[in-house]
Amino acid sequence: MNKKNQKDVYGPIVTKKDLHKANYRWLMSVETYNYETQQGASVAYALSPILRKIYKNDDDYVEALDNHFQYYNTQPWLAAIVLGACVAMEEKQGLAAKTAINDFKVGTMGPLAGIGDSLLMTMIPTIMGSIAAYMALQNNPFGILLWGVLIAIIFFLRMHCFEFGYRQGSKIITEYGDKINYLTEAASVLGITVVGSLIGSVISVTSPLKFQFGKVSMQIQPMLDKILPQMIPALLVLLAYKLLKSKKLSMTWVILLFIVIAMFGAAFGFLK
Repeated sequence: MNKKNQKDVYGPIVTKKDLHKANYRWLMSVETYNYETQQGASVAYALSPILRKIYKNDDDYVEALDNHFQYYNTQPWLAAIVLGACVAMEEKQGLAAKTAINDFKVGTMGPLAGIGDSLLMTMIPTIMGSIAAYMALQNNPFGILLWGVLIAIIFFLRMHCFEFGYRQGSKIITEYGDKINYLTEAASVLGITVVGSLIGSVISVTSPLKFQFGKVSMQIQPMLDKILPQMIPALLVLLAYKLLKSKKLSMTWVILLFIVIAMFGAAFGFLK
C-alpha cells in the first residue's frame, strides 16, 4: 500500500477491547525505564497492537512505532489519557499526524507530570490516608472502608483513562481539527515554561572561585548572579540540550559526561 492512497483506509477500526488491552499493557510496563527514552519503550509496547491494526503496511507500522519510541516521561495515570488521544489521531490522520502527535506528547509531558505527581501521587493519598488512619486509631471501621473505596475509585479511573483519552481525542480531531496546532503550541509553551522553572529550583551548581587583587577579594558567583541568576545551571542544561539535539551522544553518554564534569569541577575547586 503506497502512502498516496493510505488516507482512505483510516476509520473506526480501534475497538474498546483494543483500548483496554493497550491500557493494561501500559500500566503493566510503565515502570520499565531506561536512561535514553525513559517511558518510551513502554509507550511503544502499549501501542504496538493498535498500530499494527491501523498500519497494514510494514514500513508504515515501523515508522509509526519509531515515532512513539522516543523520550517520554510523565505521570503514568494521566499519560494514558494522552496516549489514548494519540491513538485517535493515528486512526483519523495516519502518518500525516506524526509531527502533531509528537508535539502533543512532548507539550503535555511536563504539565501532566507536575499535576499528577503533586495531586494524584502526593496530596490526595496523603489526605485520605491520614483521615483513614485517624479513624482506624479511633476504632472506627469506616477508616479502612474509606481507604478501600479510594483505591477502588483510583483503579477504576486508571483502567478507563485510555478510553477517555481516545474519545476526547476523536472529538478534538473531528470538531476542532483546524485548531489542533494552537493546542499543541500552547501545550509546548507550557511544558517549556515548567521545564525552564525546574532549572533554577532543582539544579544546584555554583562556583567557589574568587579573584584576589591585593587586599581586594571578589567572588565570581555573586557577579554571575547579577548578570543572570542560575547562570551555571542554565549553561549546563543548554550544553546537554545541544549534545542531545546533535544526536552524536545518547542520553547515557551525556549523563556520564556530566558526572565527569562534576568530578573534575569538585576536584579542582571551580564547581560545587
